[in-house]
Amino acid sequence: MLWKAILKSTCKSIGERQSIGSHDSFSFYIDEASPVGPEQPETVQNFVSVFGTVAKKLMRKWLATQTMNFTSQLGAGIRYFDLRISTKPRDPDNELYFAHGLFSAKVKEGLEEINAFLSEHPKEVVFLDFNHFYGMQKCHHEKLVQMLKDTYGNKMCPAIFAHEVSLQYLWEKEHQVLVFYHSPVAVEVAFLWPGQMMPAPWANTTDTEKLIQFLQASITERRKKGSFFISQVVLTPKASTVVKGVASGLRETITERALPAMMEWVRTQKAGESGVNIITADFVELGDFISTVIKLNYSLDEGEDDTT
Repeated sequence: MLWKAILKSTCKSIGERQSIGSHDSFSFYIDEASPVGPEQPETVQNFVSVFGTVAKKLMRKWLATQTMNFTSQLGAGIRYFDLRISTKPRDPDNELYFAHGLFSAKVKEGLEEINAFLSEHPKEVVFLDFNHFYGMQKCHHEKLVQMLKDTYGNKMCPAIFAHEVSLQYLWEKEHQVLVFYHSPVAVEVAFLWPGQMMPAPWANTTDTEKLIQFLQASITERRKKGSFFISQVVLTPKASTVVKGVASGLRETITERALPAMMEWVRTQKAGESGVNIITADFVELGDFISTVIKLNYSLDEGEDDTT
């Protein structure tokens, strides 16, 4: 009965289903030899200028929020990718890079890695959310748009109403990629979904209890139609947190300690248009995060089967 329900639910909007995402998806690789990103405050720039490589090694412990590369994340079940793009100061090749404090891999390499997986798995669908841009001019956006065209071509689904997008629709059209673009550029390109259609409220707290309260309040206020929705099960360190755990890093100091409480919240959620849609986390391989989120879809399908 469960398999029958899953097949039948391919006609439901993917905005009603539950997907798994990674926060700062590209940060499994942080280039310690790179300059500091242009978005970093002057205090960080000065810190690195004084302490050099030592400072960057310490920064990496707090900037890396994932350990698995794109291929491994896809294989584990991740389908939403949080992508932040930057130019690099004095880069002679004028490349685009993923960036989070320090620079990561070239964007082109990451997009091609994801595309290789999609080509091998023609019924899989991913969300690419380009939500931060640093040091980018119009020419850089044009370069990125062309890069997306060259890499994914007709795999990209043109922007339509979110409630119209079902797995069945995507399979029939042979679309596998939804690109969300948090820039006015999105209105000029048919295959770019406006950023406001992928809201991602941010709790910005180190307190697990406050995070859970924020997540629950956000779910309650979620618009029932018209957009996708991200629940960021993520704690954000303050400067004092980093100082106290400077040698340990984000994973040991915050994420692992808070994991039991955060997972308890995830287990209590329901998929559906008034529930969770996309849940993102740091270090997605920890605990049973991925399997727990996947199970939320099973309960949605079972409920649908019970009512038919």
